[in-house]
Amino acid sequence: MEAVCRGTAEKGGHSIGILRGTDPLEANRWVETVIVTGMGTSRNRIIALSGIVVAAIGGKYGTLSEIAYALQAGKPVCALGKWAGIDGVVPVISPEEALDFIIENSGGDSC
Repeated sequence: MEAVCRGTAEKGGHSIGILRGTDPLEANRWVETVIVTGMGTSRNRIIALSGIVVAAIGGKYGTLSEIAYALQAGKPVCALGKWAGIDGVVPVISPEEALDFIIENSGGDSC
């Protein structure tokens, strides 16, 4: 997530960190807006439902739960790597292809 936030900042974008704990200092240095929840992994539902499109890259069971929440909500989901075999998830083969998927499925909104 730090690499995503750093890339976002370097390109003039904005990042939001939705943290599982209550300490805002747990966010990486590139997070622009920090939201502390104190909810542990329950915050995964908030993450999945807050976006227009979900792109899963790597991760563990928390990422899997976010994919499930997004699919249940009817959101478009793509995955690079291990989650690409899940029904309803569109496999992508590069970060650039994931970005194309996001743009195509976001209604033309800026990401």
